[in-house]
Amino acid sequence: MKKLALLFLPLLARTGMQAQPQASAKVYDPVEWVNPLMGTDSKPSLSNGNTYPSIVLPWGMNAWMPQTGKMGDGWAYTYASDKIRGFKQTHQPSPWMNDYGQFAIMPVTGSLKFDQEKRASWFSHKTEIAKPYYYSVYLADADVTAELTPTERAAQFRFTFPETDSSFVVVDAFDRGSSIQIHPAERKITGYTTRNSGGVPANFKNYFVIHFDKPFTITYTTNGTKLVQDSLQVTNAHAGAIVGFKTKRGEKVNLRVASSFISAEQAELNLQREIGNASFETTMQKGKQAWNKVLGRIKVEGGTEEQTQTFYSCLYRTVQFPQKHYEFDASNKMVHYSPYNGQVLPGHMFAGTGFWDTFRALYPLLNLLFPEINKEMQQGLVNDYKEGGWLPEWSSPGLRNVMVGNNSASVVADAYIKGLRGYDIETLYEALLHGANNEGPLTAVGRAGVKYYNELGYVPYDVNINENAARTLEYAYDDFTIYQLAKLLKRPQAEIDLYAKRSQNFRNLFDPETKLMRGKNKDGNFQKPFNPFKWGDAFTEGNSWHYSWSVFHDVKGLKDLMGGDAMFVKMLDSVFNLPPIFDESYYGSVIHEIREMQIMNMGQYAHGNQPIQHMIYLYNYAGQPWKTQAHVRNVMAQLYKPTPDGYCGDEDNGQTSAWYIFSAMGFYPVCPGTTEYVLGTPLFKKMTITLENGKTLQVNAPNNSAANKYVQQLRLNGKVHTKNYLDHFELMKGGILEFNMSPVPNKQRGANKNDFPFSFSK
Repeated sequence: MKKLALLFLPLLARTGMQAQPQASAKVYDPVEWVNPLMGTDSKPSLSNGNTYPSIVLPWGMNAWMPQTGKMGDGWAYTYASDKIRGFKQTHQPSPWMNDYGQFAIMPVTGSLKFDQEKRASWFSHKTEIAKPYYYSVYLADADVTAELTPTERAAQFRFTFPETDSSFVVVDAFDRGSSIQIHPAERKITGYTTRNSGGVPANFKNYFVIHFDKPFTITYTTNGTKLVQDSLQVTNAHAGAIVGFKTKRGEKVNLRVASSFISAEQAELNLQREIGNASFETTMQKGKQAWNKVLGRIKVEGGTEEQTQTFYSCLYRTVQFPQKHYEFDASNKMVHYSPYNGQVLPGHMFAGTGFWDTFRALYPLLNLLFPEINKEMQQGLVNDYKEGGWLPEWSSPGLRNVMVGNNSASVVADAYIKGLRGYDIETLYEALLHGANNEGPLTAVGRAGVKYYNELGYVPYDVNINENAARTLEYAYDDFTIYQLAKLLKRPQAEIDLYAKRSQNFRNLFDPETKLMRGKNKDGNFQKPFNPFKWGDAFTEGNSWHYSWSVFHDVKGLKDLMGGDAMFVKMLDSVFNLPPIFDESYYGSVIHEIREMQIMNMGQYAHGNQPIQHMIYLYNYAGQPWKTQAHVRNVMAQLYKPTPDGYCGDEDNGQTSAWYIFSAMGFYPVCPGTTEYVLGTPLFKKMTITLENGKTLQVNAPNNSAANKYVQQLRLNGKVHTKNYLDHFELMKGGILEFNMSPVPNKQRGANKNDFPFSFSK
């Protein structure tokens, strides 16, 4: 235990630990700055992140979590809860999407308790240690300390029991069809669970195997709601098992667990490969090393404790989804269970992300910091298309019918444009054309309203296609990314010209009277009446004040429509100056995204949802980058904390965290599908980024502080850099960005039109 105490010395107070590293110290152990509880104090009516403490390895196939919610509840862990019902294997990307392939393990004492209410135990956050690679908590009702540590497809548990002849471990395979078998001679339990939330074929199963290091003295399985003694196998709607043994006080019972979407045999293979006979401490140390390798790609110095904790907690969130959905068979060949056709096939596959959220900053962050993993993800998209006929816009694990847009185009194009190679881009380009010109089997796949869009240049308001203006704006941007990729692939000029033309379709919804985007009827007239504060309706989880900025690729075009630089800046300012009024009539109630905007005291700026997150950076396109700098720093300080209420809305698979990581670097990818990052203001005095190519990029701002938030001057490798943007390939060479910071804005820097970032019209 002394070794463990030393190991966990620099942990977060919020996770039950005492000591903290010094604020200005160089970070040598980045994983110890992560608080997995950041964002967990959430509920359906108000999201402070809607996260759960994910005990997982970067991009691991499986994650584990303490489960406070009822079986099937998307809010599976909430910080305000008093009881833990089990430790659940999870693949849940969001409470709104819910989970798949889940089962739970729970130690109990005293009497046989399978029912989730009866087996639940009181716990306190004061006895809880939550780390990316380790979780521990004291279960008061059982008098058991539970610990777990993960690998990519397996995990180890350690339960410290009291002295009793009635120690038990419950395995709950959940309802909706499951199976369990107890193997007393081998001291193991096997089974499968089928519980899911959609996006799977009929033969979907998650197989699991659990090995114990202690023989069983008693065995039960569940027959409906009843426990059956000495029953070793059960398959029914809700299968479960209990095994028991006598323990001495302080006795540790170890479990080794793994799972597979392919077969029981593959689950056993995953267990032997990833854990074998390794000790709990060995697995834990390997997990810590894996996290430090990934998080250590960025080392920060000179920030406050809060900033450093927030930064690494956000970085931790950006490398969890999509999860690896592939395994390695007995011949060590990569295979995957396809959630599209139910077959076991060779090659990569990933699952668990929504491109409507993550195209904006999460995938650009992967392209900058972790291009190798995104190469795997791109090859996984090839297999998605080959096996399902479409690229997923939301995968969990297969096609899900949620959100709008065709933003797989952005994810594919941005990766290739930024230099990723080694996968089948021709097939992916074919998939983009297919998705851009056809309605899919679900309204969130392909393009709903594509016939109208291609003929009229917009999706009409009055043809019973919901959120039509949002679809139009996103399709136009997606067409721009196809145009960009088509040029690079040397496609026929007519094809290139077609997507260039379609990228300008945003103009069809611009209303000169309000200077905002507005739904338009099939006959060419704008919708009436028009309330720019109305959420939903023509837009997606936002209003016109949020979505009117969704012209990522042609800000100059938008600026010209609004009346030039001065009016454009006035419109940007209005977002913050307007009161946070809203019209929720489309939804019939105040959805959580509305409430999150209302309570943040930033007017109409709704950072808690994705559509407007890039808008702060648009001042760079109109010669007033200092306003970007002020707003970015304000949002980072006010809306992000390394605490259970640390986000200002749904974190959404790394997107809201990626915004923070980029902003802390001092730049942001306003328009994925180009190679430019738009400048903001760096957060730390020094940041050292180790790129995957071995080069090092330093972001230095030695006189940075809360007051010194304005960029007086920027030097790139010693030369004064006047542009309001940086180029991806220039950064990939490594070098030094030297920011001279000041408490007053430099209103001359970046005011020249030649220094403005890319726009299609420019």
